[in-house]
Amino acid sequence: MGKLIYLTGPVRSGKSRRAVELGREWGDGVVFVATWRPLAGDAEMAERVRRHRAERPADWRVLEAPHAVGDALAAMRPAPSGVVMDCLTLWLSDRMELSDDAIVADWEAELARFRASPWPMVIVGNEVGWSLVPEHPALRRFRDLAGTLGQRTAAAADEAWLYVAGCPVRLK
Repeated sequence: MGKLIYLTGPVRSGKSRRAVELGREWGDGVVFVATWRPLAGDAEMAERVRRHRAERPADWRVLEAPHAVGDALAAMRPAPSGVVMDCLTLWLSDRMELSDDAIVADWEAELARFRASPWPMVIVGNEVGWSLVPEHPALRRFRDLAGTLGQRTAAAADEAWLYVAGCPVRLK
């Protein structure tokens, strides 16, 4: 089985940069799982995607927002030498039309596939519940689900790290 690493923290804390550094250690066959589907007219998010693309090696294969990440990775030939998934909270945002139970069950199934895979994998997530309680119920639901999925990911991971202001803190 491969090693599962979870990197979490607030926005712009250095998580993605560290994920790419780890991926570079895994050789030429790294697969980057991009969980965001850019929306037409969202120039700010398109710029974020552009910056992230520029930071990672151009020869990495990319899976763009697959719904069954583990299945898509298992079907890849040649098999990945390692996987970087960025990020869990964007994976969640693409599934908010589902029930909470369905989202959690889907993520648990993905984690089981990731744990059974032969390659190392790093999953990037965001800590979104560190600020004020959102006024809107949909935002509170998203915050709560992100926290639940983060807890489950950290529990399944071999290592979990918190990044704050570019500094890593080992959680487990």
